[in-house]
Amino acid sequence: MEPALFPRESGQFIAERSRDVFVEEEGVQKVAEMLFNLRHTDDLTASGWKKANPLAPALNWVFVIDTMNFSFWPEEETQQCEVTYKGTTYTGYMTLCAAIARAMEEGIPITDPKYFSQMSMEELGQVLRSDNETPMPMLQERHQVLTEGGRVLLEHGGSFRSFISQAGNDARKMVELIVEKIHSYRDEATFEEKRISLYKRAQILVADFWGVMEARGEGDIINMDWLTMFADYRVPQALVFLGALRYTDTLMQALNKGELLSSGDRREVEIRGCSIWSVELIKERLCKLVKERDGQTCNVNSAVIDFYLWPYAKKHHKEMAHIPIHHTRCIYY
Repeated sequence: MEPALFPRESGQFIAERSRDVFVEEEGVQKVAEMLFNLRHTDDLTASGWKKANPLAPALNWVFVIDTMNFSFWPEEETQQCEVTYKGTTYTGYMTLCAAIARAMEEGIPITDPKYFSQMSMEELGQVLRSDNETPMPMLQERHQVLTEGGRVLLEHGGSFRSFISQAGNDARKMVELIVEKIHSYRDEATFEEKRISLYKRAQILVADFWGVMEARGEGDIINMDWLTMFADYRVPQALVFLGALRYTDTLMQALNKGELLSSGDRREVEIRGCSIWSVELIKERLCKLVKERDGQTCNVNSAVIDFYLWPYAKKHHKEMAHIPIHHTRCIYY
């Protein structure tokens, strides 16, 4: 089987052949201008990551979280899974972070691969328990991917740090290592007879590793610029809202009806691939602005743009409510 195109090339390949999702020049320029005005703020640095991940203490923690970082949307908007930790009630992705923090406080060695590589589904269910009637979705799949990930770490030195160090300090090699060794991170599809990759969780894992190392003053990881945005269901919605992406009426209608897209469905791949490509173009445009107006080289990468857009989408969810997110139940995002 031919190897999959990498995410950036996949994004371009998809955007050039897309039928239902389009990258809009004008919107790309608008978002680049918006980010240009934020260039001196923390929003566009690794500390922006810190803000988005207030509960992140350590590297094995990051591995546990990112291995289970998928599919938090509720079947019904009114039935969100909730976890309360230290007086704050969390929903969505943050329920996972809060549940892991709560387990650590309860003395469960949830970040030790020796433990989580062989924990039972009941034990994980207890760790991820919800504070209301709505459970966290896909417990069985979360259990499967976490125990698999733990076993891989045990085969490679017993920690995420020892595992990832095999890739040196090269972001691209890290992503390649993760998707080669850990099956659940292999976020690939076939589009117009070509194998493509989106690697949302593998890239987030590397970016989170960078975020933690940066916070420790050890963040000199090369090739961070090779990473793309992390194609999920929240950031595409923000890109449509900001005018950088446009959906056809047919796609809009399908999403508004609540149609479930299966993983690998052409429309689902187009949404994710065009999101990647639009952020690549936004980054290019932003760097051009920095060069022209400030006479400086731009060091903003796509991961940092994603770290800005994801909380932006959460913050403005009310204004964006008229733009449907696409729903796909899978372990990739």
